[in-house]
Amino acid sequence: MDVNKIREDFPILSLTLPNGKKLVYLDNAATTQKPVQVVRKVFEVYRESYANIHRSGHYLAQKASHIFEEVREKASKFINASDPNEVIFVWNTTHGINLIAIPLLELSKKKGKKEVLISTMEHHSNMLPWRRAASLLGLDVKYIPVNADGTLNYDSLEQLISKNTAVVALTHASNVTGVVNDVKRVARLAHENEAFIVVDGAQYAPHARVDVKEIDVDFYVFSGHKMLAPEGTGVLYGRKEILRQLNPLITGGGTIKDVTLDDVVYLEPPHRYEAGTPNIAGVAGLGEAIDYLKRVGLDNILNHEKILLGKALKRSAELEKIIVYGPKTIDKRLGIFSFNFKGLNPHIAGQILNEDYGIAVRTGLHCAHPYHYALVANEGTVRASFYLYNTIEEIDYLMDSLVNMERTILKT
Repeated sequence: MDVNKIREDFPILSLTLPNGKKLVYLDNAATTQKPVQVVRKVFEVYRESYANIHRSGHYLAQKASHIFEEVREKASKFINASDPNEVIFVWNTTHGINLIAIPLLELSKKKGKKEVLISTMEHHSNMLPWRRAASLLGLDVKYIPVNADGTLNYDSLEQLISKNTAVVALTHASNVTGVVNDVKRVARLAHENEAFIVVDGAQYAPHARVDVKEIDVDFYVFSGHKMLAPEGTGVLYGRKEILRQLNPLITGGGTIKDVTLDDVVYLEPPHRYEAGTPNIAGVAGLGEAIDYLKRVGLDNILNHEKILLGKALKRSAELEKIIVYGPKTIDKRLGIFSFNFKGLNPHIAGQILNEDYGIAVRTGLHCAHPYHYALVANEGTVRASFYLYNTIEEIDYLMDSLVNMERTILKT
């Protein structure tokens, strides 16, 4: 994988900051930069193909609708769904999970289910919607704990899950430690107990191949902005047979076959879940991002990130006052390197990295407060997260900067 060639598609990576330092962008778990191909595609749609979709019969409307549905086909193949109609376009992962939480628990409650299982490591986007929906519908919420290294405690999961379980909500990869969960194993347990499994793929789908049939999940959600695409785009995958049973949470234009003053007949999925005018040009950009990732190769991206992570983990041994969170080997995690310096607030550490070295990282609790508390990182962590355009030289520069910080700021 020619990283230097890839970087030519991202002009922002050559930016010189006001402090005179060259930008080192290591905040990819928050959002990724966009290649010129994606930016060009969005501009092209607005310039040549823009109209509202699935409504009018004129040329522009037909062309825009064709582009939109073509991306649905691409997204379906990207995750190996059985049918493009199992792909629902959403604003982001948060929106996708909120879209199904109440409808799915409504269906489960009718079947006598009483509980929702959520892991302690979840991003709030895959925790709070379920807590809210469970509260509204009178279901209990139980939490799957994590081990000391931040990995999921599968033994506890096996004890907690039962025929009362309605939904198991689980992240595919943690946004704090990069820990990768065995969602196929969890899906098998869920289905043995006639429960649904919903997987937050926001941190996994941009970095590694996803096969929803192979891992046998019921729902899988990911965001476009974390995989080179415009913000306001994302994918909610759901099995057709389940989607047909749910009542849509958000209704309105574009979702119905017929409305009278006494009745509503909804369209078949996915359109019953896509109310209102979507981000048409953004979805076109999502399609371009999928093409870009496929050209580079998801396996190549994953291998590259593991090399970067391996370098960071190895060099962290040079630091006496660093705490690194998550497993210490690369086989159980993706390219996320979260750490703290003993005695230094993570926000201060991140500010120094930005102001003195030009390194962009995320600091704080990363919308995963309970996970941080379980990791005994109550003030949060400093998170450096890697992607296909990051170089081994940037990781060395990060680690050199941390070594220098330890010598100068933490010398006592």
